[in-house]
This record gives sequence, structure tokens and C-alpha cells, in this order.
Amino acid sequence: MTLRLYDTATRTVRDFVPREAGKVGVYLCGLTLQSAPHIGHLRSGVNYDVLRRWLLHRGFEVTFIRNLTDIDDKVLAKAVEQDRPFWAIAYANEIKLEHAYRSLNVLPPTYEPRATGHIPEMHQLIARLIETGHAYPATDGSGDVYFDVASWPAYGSLSGQSPDAMQPAGDAPDRAKRDPRDFALWKGAKPDEPADAYWPSPWGRGRPGWHIECSAMCWRYLGPEFDIHGGGLDLTFPHHENEIAQSQAADLPFARFWVHHGLLNLGEAKMSKSLGNVLDLDHVTGLGVRPVELRYYYVAAHYRSRIDFSEDALREAATAYRRIEGFVQRAVERVGAGEPGGLPAGFTAALDDDLNTSAALAVLHEVVRDGNTALTGGDDVTVRTALAATRAMLDILGVDPLDRAWTGGGRADDLRGVVDSLIALALEQRAQARGRKDWVAADAVRDQLKRAGVVVEDTPQGPRWTIGGQD
Repeated sequence: MTLRLYDTATRTVRDFVPREAGKVGVYLCGLTLQSAPHIGHLRSGVNYDVLRRWLLHRGFEVTFIRNLTDIDDKVLAKAVEQDRPFWAIAYANEIKLEHAYRSLNVLPPTYEPRATGHIPEMHQLIARLIETGHAYPATDGSGDVYFDVASWPAYGSLSGQSPDAMQPAGDAPDRAKRDPRDFALWKGAKPDEPADAYWPSPWGRGRPGWHIECSAMCWRYLGPEFDIHGGGLDLTFPHHENEIAQSQAADLPFARFWVHHGLLNLGEAKMSKSLGNVLDLDHVTGLGVRPVELRYYYVAAHYRSRIDFSEDALREAATAYRRIEGFVQRAVERVGAGEPGGLPAGFTAALDDDLNTSAALAVLHEVVRDGNTALTGGDDVTVRTALAATRAMLDILGVDPLDRAWTGGGRADDLRGVVDSLIALALEQRAQARGRKDWVAADAVRDQLKRAGVVVEDTPQGPRWTIGGQD
């Protein structure tokens, strides 16, 4: 079956055919580093990680670029507000983002470029646009350079908007623009912004506009044309609309597919740093929900659907994942871990159909039910088959409980090994108490573990424990 993806540019689900056989180039608009990431940002990382894993499974060689916007209006505003270097703020938030992605088992990108490292490429693109009549330096001596929206008849095609109905671009004063809709490619130095946030250019000392940054990094790492450009639905306009206009006006064919994910809302509004309605990973773990369970919560929804966040829905997803995890644990005790393998046809068909993770999870739960029935009936052959299929599906989704990322073997800063040792010591003390028939002491150990979020279940093979395992 051919992989099909929804392309925002054509507003259709169509067959995905890469530019070069066997190879796929993907560019994901990453985070603007004015503050730490929230769980809305992290949804983006997980959604495109599933896309990447599926492309890899289907045998493609994937070059995955996820940029970092470390210079723009918002970062500079924070620098002024906090009286700190803009680059220090950006780097501190970059470290937090890296930790959050690692906690959610998001594969590291092939390259993760920072905007500030690609000023020469931006200059080249801007110069090309000026030469071809699609951009112009401001005549007021500001050092600004603008894209001429009227010079590009296709402007608005990605977002489906008519230029006549558009509001003025709010990224620079209108006084030097030919048209209020024109957007900034280069911004001249300003006296009220940090003195170290500027670079020399043919148009004067300044810094890049937001949109030209991504076009330059796409060009640098993926070439004039590449396969998939991703990002949140809120980036469709103006950011991606401006990217496609300036790139194609510079004779770069640019992206063949535009893949946008839905937003994560809190109440009636999208989760947004500017609105102040944000929740971070620490808030989620403070609810007793593990990062693996948050990742499951993300993939339970189709990537294009809106998620209306609620703690109840998050806990329901965590409970559903723990049931899957429980089957894996019991099956491993019975037949051994084995290796992932044997993806069910229904799961494959679901992911080939525009990454329909909701339908894929329905197949997963059906296999788990069959596996649990086999466990009860003592059918080890079926248990082994169900376990291999379950782990294969969970691996694609990035939530296999036996993955080293979740067991502690994959991250130096993961404390799971220490936790394992401490729980093992507590269980040994409980076993000793049971051995001498001191039931009060044994129950006290079990209750202390339960209060700490560790649930102990006695099985014929010995005690089994899970973190946060209560339904």
C-alpha cells in the first residue's frame, strides 16, 4: 500500500512520492527559544517523530531537520525584559527543550540548526530576491528589507487566503513599506534592542526576519527542493505562506508536501506562551503521569485533530497505556521478551492512511486483548506472537515499555536504575517479613510503596511492580 499524507497546499490526502527514490528530506519548524517548552510544543515533536519512525520502517533513508529560532522579536524582547544576553536566554531554553524531547523518546534530528548560524545563506536569498524584483530595501534609511507581496501572484495559495482580505504584516512599521502586507526579510538595527543582536549586511547592520531564517536553513540542509515541510497549523499563515513565497520567488521549488499538525488547546484557546496559558512537562509528571504516558496521550489522537487538554483525558490515556504495559510485562514473564516483529496488516494500513494513529491503536488494543486471553488459557504460542506484534506497534509509536529510553539504559541522566534498586530493596524487605510471617510489616512496606506511586502485585512468578499502575 502507498503511504498517503494530507497536503495543506492541495488540501487533499494524496500519495506520497519522494523526490529521490529511497530518500526523504523532512524539515520541521522548531521552537522559538524565548521561553521553556510547553506540552503544546512537545506534541509537535512527538507527531513528527512518529512520521519519521514510519518512514524509516518503510525503508526510507530520512534526513530530518528541526531548526531552532534563537533570534527574533520575542527572544529580543525577553532579553530586554530580563537584562540578559539574547543568546543566553535562547541556549538555556534549548537545553530544556532537548531534555523534554529526550524524556518523551523523540529521536534526535539529523541536524538541528540555529538561525544565528545561517546569516550568510539569508543574505544570499535576500540579494537574489532584490535582483529579481521580489524584494526592496526601505528608502527611509532604516536598513530594513521587505518582500514585495504584490510581485508574487500566488501569495495566499498555501493558506487559501485572498491577499485583498489580509491584514497588514505586523513585523515592522508600515511607513517604509510599499504595501502594508509586505513582510520583513532583514531588520535594521534599533536603539531599544540589544547591541549584540546584529550582523553586518549589504543593507546595513541588522538581523534577519523570522520567515527568511527557515527558508535559508531548508535550502542549506535539504537543497532547493525537498519532500516534507512540517509545523503546527498556526504556522500556516503567515510563516509558511511567507516561506513558500520568498523561496519560490528565489527560484527554489521548496517543499513538495506541507504537513501540519493540530493544536493543543487549554480551555477555548490554543496553548500559547504569549497568552500565558501553558503547562509544561513538570506539571504533567506532577499529576503522576509518566512521560511515556504523555507520549501515548499525544499519539492516541490523529495528528491533524485538535486536542482539548484535560487532566481527566490525560489520566484516561495513562490508564489505557498501563493496560498495554501490563500485558507486555505478564507476557515477558511467561515467554521472554523476544524481539518486536510482525506488524498486523490493519496497523500498517492505518499508518499508511495519513498516519491514522487512532485507527492504529484500535488494532493494537485488539491484539492485546487476544494476548491476554491467550495468557489466561496458557497458549504460549499465541502469547509470543501477540507480544512480538504489540512491541512492534509500540516501537513505531515510540512507547514500547521495553525500549531502553523508558527503562533507563538510554539516558545518562535517567534515575530509573536508582529507582529500580531502591524498589528491589524494599521488596526484599517485604519478602523477608512475609517469610517470618510478619504480615503487618509486609503490608506496611507495600503501603509505603503504594503511597510513593509504586503498585505491587503478587504473581506465581513473584512480586511485580509498576509505577503509577493504579487504574
